[in-house]
Amino acid sequence: MMLQRPYSLGVSAQLLRTQAFIEGRWVSAASTFPVLDPATGEEIVKVSDCGTKEAQDAVYAAYKAFHPWKSHTAKERSILLRKWFDLINQHKEDLAKLITAESGKPMKESVGEMTYSASFLEWFSEEARRVYGDIVAPPAKDRKILLLKQPVGVASIITPWNFPSAMITRKVGAALAVGCTVVVKPAEDTPLSALALAELSVQAGIPPGVFNVVPCSREKTPAVGELLCTDPLVAKISFTGSTATGKILLRHAAGTVKRVSMELGGHAPFIVFDSADVDKAVAGAMASKFRNSGQTCVCSNRFLVQSGIHDAFMEKLAKAMDAELKVGHGSEPTTTQGPLINTRAAEKVENQIADAVSLGAVIVRGGKRLEGSFMQPTLLSSVNTDMLCMREETFGPLIPVVKFNTEQEALAIANASPVGLAGYFYSRDISQIWRVAEQMEVGMVGVNEGLISTTEASFGGIKQSGLGREGSKYGIDEYLEIKYMCLGGLSL
Repeated sequence: MMLQRPYSLGVSAQLLRTQAFIEGRWVSAASTFPVLDPATGEEIVKVSDCGTKEAQDAVYAAYKAFHPWKSHTAKERSILLRKWFDLINQHKEDLAKLITAESGKPMKESVGEMTYSASFLEWFSEEARRVYGDIVAPPAKDRKILLLKQPVGVASIITPWNFPSAMITRKVGAALAVGCTVVVKPAEDTPLSALALAELSVQAGIPPGVFNVVPCSREKTPAVGELLCTDPLVAKISFTGSTATGKILLRHAAGTVKRVSMELGGHAPFIVFDSADVDKAVAGAMASKFRNSGQTCVCSNRFLVQSGIHDAFMEKLAKAMDAELKVGHGSEPTTTQGPLINTRAAEKVENQIADAVSLGAVIVRGGKRLEGSFMQPTLLSSVNTDMLCMREETFGPLIPVVKFNTEQEALAIANASPVGLAGYFYSRDISQIWRVAEQMEVGMVGVNEGLISTTEASFGGIKQSGLGREGSKYGIDEYLEIKYMCLGGLSL
C-alpha cells in the first residue's frame, strides 16, 4: 500500500485556516498542534491549540452577539443561512478535499458529506420562518394565554471527527435559525473543516460572534470541554460522540442545569429474516457497514441472519465484498475504504477480531491489520453474543454474523444492548415488519434500507444513545424555550 501522500492538498488558500475564529477574527493561540493525514501519518498543517482562555473569550463573544442576533427577524436569519448554504455548494470540492485529508474518508464520500452538510443549512434556513407559538383558550374572559418560543442563548457545540462538517451544520443550522449563537469545539483530529465553515460564514455575512470555533489538541480537550459545559453564560450544550464522554459532559452541565442534547454511541443490529430479499439485504449491509470504513454512529455492528437464509446471505455478501471494496488513500478515485482515523481505532478492531476468533469465530474474508491505521474489511461467521464485537461498538470495517432461528430470538439479541441509536432489518412479511419495527429499542429503524440519514427526518437515539433529536422539524426545538404569557385585566 502506498503510504506517501499521492496528492497536494489543492484547496483555496482562504479555506485552509489554521487559527481560532472568535468574534469574527482569526486568533492565534500560544501553541499549535498538528493535524495529520490518517492514511500516512504525515502532518498536513499546524493549528492553533486553544485553551480555556480562548474558549472563555469565544463564549463571551457569543454572549455579546446573542442579543442583537436574536433581534434579527426570522427572515433576515433565514437569508443569511441560505447564503452560507450557497457558498458551501460553490466550494464543495475544496471542502471535500479537506475532509478527505484530515479524516481519510474517500473523496466520493466526502463530496457526499458536503451535500449532506449543506442540506442542514438549507433546511433550517427554511424552518427559521416556521417557529410558531400558540394562542390558548383561557379559563376566564378577562385574559388571553399565549405561548411564545424564544432562543435559549449561547450554545456550546462539541462535534466528532467522523462527519467533521455535517455534524456542525446539523447543530449550528438549527441554533442560528432561531436566534442562538454558538461556540464550536471540533474534534482534535479534524479541525480544518470547522475553520473552513467559519471562513464561509464571514463571506455569507453572519455577524461577528454568532459563530465561533475553538480548535484544541487532545491534551487540552478535557479542560476546554469542561469550560464550555460549565460557563454560566452558556445556556445549551449539544454533543455528538461516545457515551462515556457524554456522561462526563452531563455531569459538568448538571452544576448549572443547562439544556443538553446528545447523540451518543450506537451498536446497531442488522437483522435478515428468512422472508427477506437476499440481494437487497446484501446491498443494504454493504452500504450500512462500509460507509466511511465502518466509522459512523449508525453503522450496522451486530448482524443477525435467520438460519433458513444464512448460507445464501454469507456467500453473496462475501462475493460483494470481493467485488466492491478497495482499500487505499481517500484521494484515489477507486478507493472505497480509507484508513481508520488513527492507530488506536485500528487496534480496537484488531482486538475484536482476535477475541472473536479465540472464542470460535471463523474468518470468511479479511481479518488482517494493514499498514498504519488501515484494516482489511472483515467478515466473520460462527459468531456468538459473548464475543467482544457483539458487546462493544466497533467503529471499523468488521461484519460479525450470528445465526438465529426465531424472530423472538433476534429481537432479544438486538435489544440486549444498553444503547439504542439505529437498527435495521430486512423482511417482505408486512406483519413482521410492523411487529419488529415497533419492538426494536432504537430511535431510528431502517426497514429494507441500509442508509437512512436525511435532513428531513429526526436523528437521535434512546437508552444510552443520547437525548433529544437533530434534523427534521423537531431539531429546532432543542434550541428554543417556551414562555407562557398571561395577558390579564381585559374588558371583553
